[in-house]
Amino acid sequence: MAGPFAGTILAYFGAEVIKVEPPRTGDPVRVWRLMEDGTSLWWRSLGRNKKCITLDLPQAGGARRWRGRSRARSTFVIENFPAGHDGEVGARPQDVERDNPGVVYCRVSGYGQTGPYAHKPGYASVCEGVGRLPLRERLPRPAASAPELSLGDSLAGLHAALGIVMALYNRDGRKAGRARAAARRWTWAIYEAVFNMMEAWCPSTTGWAWCASARAPSCPGSCRPTPTSARTAST
Repeated sequence: MAGPFAGTILAYFGAEVIKVEPPRTGDPVRVWRLMEDGTSLWWRSLGRNKKCITLDLPQAGGARRWRGRSRARSTFVIENFPAGHDGEVGARPQDVERDNPGVVYCRVSGYGQTGPYAHKPGYASVCEGVGRLPLRERLPRPAASAPELSLGDSLAGLHAALGIVMALYNRDGRKAGRARAAARRWTWAIYEAVFNMMEAWCPSTTGWAWCASARAPSCPGSCRPTPTSARTAST
């Protein structure tokens, strides 16, 4: 969901976003969860403001057509594969950049393009755990509750969309007229986006100069205790 959500955000603000789907079945989200008139309501949200085409990317002809379209029209490309999977579908960034030297290529995945988990699929709930969103440690509860939302995907999509806008600004605005050889590949992992939102939890729960504790929720109905310094407040 992270890559598609990045495209949705950019489409909100006027970008022409072309969604590539596999033939016959289309995007899996089209049939997920609550349906109406044969289409998922989730898809109506995630796919809105986009133009959709079908291409069989694993086939040489499909990948060739996709690269041709990218060369002719694309300002940016959003890829949402685990590391190494792009070669299987014929959509490697170096091929796209060769055909379209000015393209901004954004790669969104669960765990980035390097490291021991890079090849794993990026499910939001798992990546949220890796990024510490459930906040399971040092809380006066047996386990933290996880929201019934794809927050990891949404956070990664927002980071990806922001990165694309900054890369385009860097290419066409701030550095216009200068050397334009700067890298235009933007890579973001779901777990990184989650971890980036943890704010004070990082120093509070890892002992960075403070001994962590937790106080009661700030208001009735709050589902999580709030971390505080043991030096300034008691539990």
